[in-house]
Amino acid sequence: MADGGMNVTKFESKSHNNPDEIRTPDKTCVEVVRLPGFTIGRLNMEPGWKWSECVKPVVKTDSCQVSHVGYVVSGTLTVRLNDGTQKTFEQGMSYTIPSGHDAWVEGNERFVCIEVMSAEQYAKPA
Repeated sequence: MADGGMNVTKFESKSHNNPDEIRTPDKTCVEVVRLPGFTIGRLNMEPGWKWSECVKPVVKTDSCQVSHVGYVVSGTLTVRLNDGTQKTFEQGMSYTIPSGHDAWVEGNERFVCIEVMSAEQYAKPA
């Protein structure tokens, strides 16, 4: 089976409980783990989190300019693309989100996801 051009050459593991980097914009905790050739993030957003209120002041763009690929561990997140298209992601769902969007946590449960594409750039100060 083809691996899409990706090749793992080292046998390694790290815990998100002891990440390489932590970023903490308002109501946000991004735990970044770097493995050879890959960066994986565990993102935690508190109830009331909204990208345009919590992360926008840090990255200084009008909408999120990072593309995302990930898996929802818990909670619910709604994402609205700049063109108005909107989807809600819940526990157990995998997702792809193109750049150019806003997002917010739905309800009173923390949203936790694992990101396999955007972790190196997400919520990094401009």
